[in-house]
Amino acid sequence: MDEIDRGIISELQEDGRKSLEELARKVGYTSMGVKKRLQRLIQKGAIRISASINPFLYKLFPAIVLLEMESGEAMKNLLERFKDCPRVIQIYKTIGGYNLIALVVAENLDTLESISIEKCSLRSGAGIRRSEFYPIGDIHFSPYLHIREYLTHKNMKIAPCNVDCKPCKRFEDGKCVGCPATIHYRGTL
Repeated sequence: MDEIDRGIISELQEDGRKSLEELARKVGYTSMGVKKRLQRLIQKGAIRISASINPFLYKLFPAIVLLEMESGEAMKNLLERFKDCPRVIQIYKTIGGYNLIALVVAENLDTLESISIEKCSLRSGAGIRRSEFYPIGDIHFSPYLHIREYLTHKNMKIAPCNVDCKPCKRFEDGKCVGCPATIHYRGTL
C-alpha cells in the first residue's frame, strides 16, 4: 500500500460516498487515476465498499460472546451452523483461552438474553468447554457495525442455525422476537 492507496482508503473510511473528484483533490491524483486505483483495490480484495449500521440509532443491543472450543471439529461445526445467522455480525478465531470471539446483535434485552441461553445461542453448540457473554454498553471511535441485514429475509420456517422459533417458550411468551430469517419473526431488523 503506497501513500495514494492509503489516502484513498482513509478518505473512504471517513465518507464512503466521496466522489472520484473529491478523492482526487484530497490525494493529489487525477480522478481517472483514483478510479483505476480504487478498482484495483476492490479487485484485489484489499477493500470493500459497503454500508455499516449504527446499532444504537436503531435501538439494537450488541454483545460479545467468548467461546472456548474443545476441538477444531467442534469449531468448524459451530462456524458452519451460524454462517448465515443474521444476529452474528462477526466471529474471530483467536489463539488463547477463548478461541472464538463473536459479535452479535439483538433487538431488545429479552431477545439478547434469549440468544445468550436458548437453543439458538452460539453458546448452545456441542463441543463448547466454556463461554462468556458480555452486552456492549458503548462503542468507541466508530459506532458502525457490519450488521448482515441481507440475511434478514424473513422467509424460512426454520432458522439458519436449524432451530424452530415457534415452539420456543421465550418466543411464545413474547420474550424473544425470533430469528430475522424466519416467517415467525416479530422484530425490527
